[in-house]
Amino acid sequence: MVFVVSLAIALGFVAWGAFAPDSMSTTTQTLLSGTIGGFGWFYLLSVFGFLLFAIYLAFGRFGGIRLGGDDAEPEFSRISWFAMLFSAGMGIGLVFWGAAEPLAHFATPPAGEGLTADAARTALRYTFFHWGLHPWAIYSVMGLTIAYFSFNRGLPALVSEAFRPLFGDRVNGGLGKLVDILAIIATACGVVTSLGLGTLQIGGGLTYALGVPDTDLLHVVIIVVAMGLAIASSLSGVGRGIQWLSNLNIAIAVLLMLAIVALGPTLFIFESFTTTLGGYINNLSLMSLRLTPFSKSSWVADWTLFYWAWWITWAPFVGLFIARVSKGRTIREFIVGVLLAPSLVSFLWFSAFGGTAIHQQLLDGINLLAVQHEDYAKTLFAMFKALPMAQLLSLLALALIVSFFVTSADSANLVLGMLSTKGRHDPPAWIKLVWGVVIGAMALVLLFSGGLKALQTLSIVSALPFALIMVGLCVSLYKALAEDDRARAHKEKARRHAVDAMLARDPHLGD
Repeated sequence: MVFVVSLAIALGFVAWGAFAPDSMSTTTQTLLSGTIGGFGWFYLLSVFGFLLFAIYLAFGRFGGIRLGGDDAEPEFSRISWFAMLFSAGMGIGLVFWGAAEPLAHFATPPAGEGLTADAARTALRYTFFHWGLHPWAIYSVMGLTIAYFSFNRGLPALVSEAFRPLFGDRVNGGLGKLVDILAIIATACGVVTSLGLGTLQIGGGLTYALGVPDTDLLHVVIIVVAMGLAIASSLSGVGRGIQWLSNLNIAIAVLLMLAIVALGPTLFIFESFTTTLGGYINNLSLMSLRLTPFSKSSWVADWTLFYWAWWITWAPFVGLFIARVSKGRTIREFIVGVLLAPSLVSFLWFSAFGGTAIHQQLLDGINLLAVQHEDYAKTLFAMFKALPMAQLLSLLALALIVSFFVTSADSANLVLGMLSTKGRHDPPAWIKLVWGVVIGAMALVLLFSGGLKALQTLSIVSALPFALIMVGLCVSLYKALAEDDRARAHKEKARRHAVDAMLARDPHLGD
């Protein structure tokens, strides 16, 4: 039933966008205004709460618990594990926004005058904020919850099963099915947003760097080819296709980043990284709870709330995926690994790309903003044009976007298949094939009915119900951990009493 209802909703969305795009656009914009106006505060509080909860789990009394039991061994090496969770968790967005977001904040900062040195510092600091600890806290809470209930309690890898401590056997009925359906819809919307961004940037890159006409037909070809590769990869399984692609992503990303550091303003990049990291840590709580009730600025809604909603829609997808590949890790290792390692790489990435873009605009007299005002997807390639080996950099970036695109869609097919088949770790091939086709169709519909704005709107609106579910997951996980901790303490106490009783009967046993 979960598969049928979820598929019907997704196909209904595709049909709506295909046959009545104006109606869909008007309706989603109305929903967007209501969501931002009434629940922006809830997004900020809940995401900050997820970060605090994750830190507590890592360094509190539950940190030493091992996912899968005391004898569980990790299936993947740390490098492959990190590569897979990073590729699934960020991917396309890093490349799309690497130069574009810092440059946008530099031109229009959240407060103060744009195009100044202060605006440059603020631009990188808020970019760190949007791509740092907060999104990974969302993923870590979701992933840890699914992993704990799946590996330590032997339950199916479903979001609904994580509510069993709160609702008992009622998760077997309509309540549980509703939760899983919402998880599938949120996953589909989050992934479609990323795939749409990837399509826009591949098209923009082919146009700006290689002169290929940026047409609707090009977007269709990009999505069809990339989704075909993703489906083929997903059918080969996690241990082969996804792991291989994830490792390839990291290799290309590191190579591209090192090239930018070497060819760009190297000293400026390292100084920007250092000072921005300090500003990020110093202003973390202030940025986490910043709204603008006393002004009419839409900056927080356009950026922070969009990102928080986007990450929440990705939570079931990334959470289930990293849970699937994290057996054998302790809770502390899981949280610290998921929070810190990807955040640090993101900081280095934006320092390199964003720092180079700001340096070109502020100090080199290169007007990247003129290109960005025309099309965000072309900002990165315009930045490359001012560097040595521009053509090679553009080709590397295009290869990375395609690889991230395929990996994200590949992982999404697996997770949607798991959610649709009562948590099976290896869903049937036809289920993954169906979801691959549906996701591609949704991406096409959104691109043709509104482009980037439509993608952002979908993320923010679809995230609200799942944000409520995630708050419930935190409560349920804490209750389960506390119950199991008490059971372990009781068992250990009983064991000690048994040993003491044996020693009392025969003191020589202690020898």
